[in-house]
Amino acid sequence: MIDDAILGGYLERHGRPPAFEGSDGKSYSVAVYVEDTPNPDGQYGAALLFVRWSDGGDVPAGHLETGYLAHGDSRKTAEEAIRRLSLYDVKAHLDRLIAVKKECPDW
Repeated sequence: MIDDAILGGYLERHGRPPAFEGSDGKSYSVAVYVEDTPNPDGQYGAALLFVRWSDGGDVPAGHLETGYLAHGDSRKTAEEAIRRLSLYDVKAHLDRLIAVKKECPDW
């Protein structure tokens, strides 16, 4: 049985990224990003990339990204680790990024 309350389960069951309404009222979808090369310790980092959509929902209008939330000794293990995040945790990361963006807007 696939648990679609976690990121990887959702991606597997629905065949598309989950979408969220951010605390700013905007629409976002999420993707997993994994480094192409390992860091000096031989670990690959994995992060979340949130795409903010236009008010019409038809074109990207920006993005937010976390720092590395998971690491692994291969790209696969790093991705597997981040895909185990619950959708509640993914949404919490999004809302934290939005709050930081409000406090430190672009120059």
